[in-house]
Amino acid sequence: MDDARRPGMADGSEAVAALVSDAPPRYRTATEFVEATLRRGILSGRLPGGTPLRQEELARLFNVSRMPVREALRQLEAQALIDFVPHKGAVVTDISAEDAADNYAIRRALEPVAFTLSIPHLDAQDFARAEELIVELDSEQEPGRMGELNRRFHMSLYARAGRPRLLALTEQQLAAADRYVRFHLAAKGQEHMAQDDHRAMLAAARERNVERAVAVLLGHLDTAAATIDAFFREWAG
Repeated sequence: MDDARRPGMADGSEAVAALVSDAPPRYRTATEFVEATLRRGILSGRLPGGTPLRQEELARLFNVSRMPVREALRQLEAQALIDFVPHKGAVVTDISAEDAADNYAIRRALEPVAFTLSIPHLDAQDFARAEELIVELDSEQEPGRMGELNRRFHMSLYARAGRPRLLALTEQQLAAADRYVRFHLAAKGQEHMAQDDHRAMLAAARERNVERAVAVLLGHLDTAAATIDAFFREWAG
C-alpha cells in the first residue's frame, strides 16, 4: 500500500471507535472483546493493511487495561492479522490477493517435483512422523501453531528428495505461505485445514503411488489458492 494511502492514527482510532460501538454486547472476557472486535475489523477491511494499533490508544477506546489489549494483539499476530514492526508496534498486516496467488503458483511448481523425488525414498519413520503431525493438527486450536505444523507436515513428505536447493526453496515458500494459512484459518475456521487431503497424500506416498500422491497435492494447492482468492474478492466487495 502506498504510504500516502496508509491510515494515520486518527483514521485508525476513528475506525476502531466505530467497531467498538458496533460490537455485540456480550463477551466472556476483555481479551475476547478486543480480539474479536479487531479481528472483525481487519477481516472486513474496515481496518486496512498498515493501520497502526497502539496499545495505549486501544485500551482507551475499549475502556480496558493494557493487559487484555496486549493478549488480544498476541492472538491476532498468531492469526497473521497483525505484525509487530520495530519502532512502530502492532500494525495491521498488509497482504494481497496477488501475493497469495504468486505464492501458490510457485508452490505448485516446486512441491510436486520434491514430492515425486522423495516418495521412493520415504521410510517407516518418515511416514510415522507425517502421521503424528496430522494427529497434532487435528487437535491444535491456535492458528499460528497450525501454520507451523502444516509446513512441517508437507516438508516431512518432501524430505527425501535428495535436492538440497530444491528443498530450501520449497521450505522458503511454505514459510511465506504460513501467513496465508493462518489468515485463511482465522477467516474460515479450523475445518479448512483440508486434513482429508493430507491423509490422502500420506496414504498414496505409503503405497508408492507417485501419480496419485501428486494429483492429491495439486488439488490441495489449487483448492487452497481458489479459496483464498474467493475470500479476497469477497473482502474487496
